[in-house]
Amino acid sequence: MGKGFGRIEKRRQQLEARKDKLQDLNEMIPWRDLGQVLDQLPRPERKSKAGRKAIDVVVLFKLLILKHLYNLSNEEVEYQAHDRASFRRFLGLSGEAEIPDATTLDRFEQRLREANLIEELFEQFASFLREAGYEAKGGQIIDATLIPVPIQRNSREENQKIKQGELPEAWREQPHKLSQKDRDARWTKKNGQNHFGYKNHINIDAKHGFIRRYSITEASVHDSQALGAVLDPDNGGDEVWADSAYRDEQVEVGLEALGHSSQIHERAYRNRPLTEEQKASNRKKSKTRAKVEHVFGSWVMTMGGKLVRAVGLARVQAQLGFKNLVYNLKRYVFWQQKSRSQSRVQCV
Repeated sequence: MGKGFGRIEKRRQQLEARKDKLQDLNEMIPWRDLGQVLDQLPRPERKSKAGRKAIDVVVLFKLLILKHLYNLSNEEVEYQAHDRASFRRFLGLSGEAEIPDATTLDRFEQRLREANLIEELFEQFASFLREAGYEAKGGQIIDATLIPVPIQRNSREENQKIKQGELPEAWREQPHKLSQKDRDARWTKKNGQNHFGYKNHINIDAKHGFIRRYSITEASVHDSQALGAVLDPDNGGDEVWADSAYRDEQVEVGLEALGHSSQIHERAYRNRPLTEEQKASNRKKSKTRAKVEHVFGSWVMTMGGKLVRAVGLARVQAQLGFKNLVYNLKRYVFWQQKSRSQSRVQCV
């Protein structure tokens, strides 16, 4: 019995030494700074002083981080928080502590969205990054990714009504059905394939790879239309990298007027293919521009994919804004770990 316990304890210490990413997040993220933003939330009224105490907003906030870190539903987060010791450690809850249920988490998300605090949380962490020495440097890289949502099985007449901003008559008498209908998502075509949903337009700095600005739109909005919304005036570099979808004469003139140096890919036109010189220029630009793909690659490979469990633009904006924040939290831990490793090597 004693030997078995000893092996378990040794294994626990080995795992502790490896420091999983949740432990690193717990240690490195400025929870106090982010908590100051959360403190702005109006407190829900308590029916009785004899009831249970209000749940710590930081615990709820961390549950949302887990949700977007692993792309889980609210129900799955609740289950995993009961089932996994690493989740409970991250939340700062003991094994016997009560875990907030999915309904409580859903209400917390709604309160954050209605108070417009998700973008403020994003900006609060951006301020922390600047103070920590991670200013936006090296120029900016802009791109967009399609965000899929469940396809709506509507009739042609219903879709026509939606595009005109009207509500189909049959839906008015079915509030449950209406709540499941996404009237903001749109179709678009990319590489010959049709896609239904939204777009997450982002701007990362070339030096550190943090998301500095973002804009969420329906999928039919052309990438170049969101360029102005995601340009970062605080980046220390002049260069702006983007793929050929952003190439436009007005865009080039506008960037020059703002003091930017366009590194947007050249594009071919009908009966006017790219010259060898233009192709070589694009390949050179791609070495920097490709860094933005790391963001979307991280979403797919380590954050559970891009599918969003939300209906309507406002909810999707909130969820993607939070996911952009979580990516930055992860990215900060990456840089801190790299700094630690370099310090150890120098000490040796």
